[in-house]
Amino acid sequence: MTGGNRMGFYGLGAALLVLLISRPIFAHDPIFGLGPHVLFKNGFEVAAEVGSEKAGSEKEQALALEVTYGLTGDWALGVDLPYAFKEEASESSSGKGDVAVFTKYRFWRKDSLGLQESAAVLLKVITDTADTNKTPALDKGATDTILGLTYGYEGRKWYRWASARYRFNGTNDAGVNRGDKILIDFVGGIRPTPTGYLEPDTVWLLELNGEYGERAELNGVELSNTGGTEWFLSPGIFWTRRNFAIKAGVQIPIYHNLNGNQEESDYRAKVAFEWHL
Repeated sequence: MTGGNRMGFYGLGAALLVLLISRPIFAHDPIFGLGPHVLFKNGFEVAAEVGSEKAGSEKEQALALEVTYGLTGDWALGVDLPYAFKEEASESSSGKGDVAVFTKYRFWRKDSLGLQESAAVLLKVITDTADTNKTPALDKGATDTILGLTYGYEGRKWYRWASARYRFNGTNDAGVNRGDKILIDFVGGIRPTPTGYLEPDTVWLLELNGEYGERAELNGVELSNTGGTEWFLSPGIFWTRRNFAIKAGVQIPIYHNLNGNQEESDYRAKVAFEWHL
């Protein structure tokens, strides 16, 4: 092999290595926070998610199907189709939850060997479409909107993310301004053993998730038992094999400062199964 051919061969090999390292399946997002991951152009991601949470006597389990489509390599569009099970005191009910549509746009990306940094914005609209005849507790009576900004650092060994979201909660049918909410997330991750594209891959995550809610208002008067702050420490795992992934985590409350008489969160948990098509 001549020197020029060798240089071309090595250059092709290096380019292939970068491509394999930065392929979409190696792109991860946090479990509870927001990450900048988007799909390749014309790609589909189908995710089935199971969630559970408890706050005092209130329990809720939810199933959700999420479908995402890659409009371009930096712009994705998706829909969430939830089904919820609510249990409060001695009553329980279940029914379809509020359908949500979302879009995420990655406006900045920097690639190097074994490393990708990126940032994205999110817009999500949560409609008022729950089956309230079967599950009255799901009736929020308004459409809500979430705006988010996120940054991600994804290396061969270390990961980190940071995000902020603002949820605009609408005024419901009873005239209650339900109070907006701010969500803040800081996430770190580690891949203990770097693996190849064809091998199973494991990343361990630790998230710090904060939520601040404004008081609700009725006719300009603040409602005492609404709003406040909660922080969670959230360990989790992200396991992938080629185009299939499983991620799971639990949110453990570490700080509460809720206004008035409200049930504090005991825990939240989530398991998701993802396929890239």
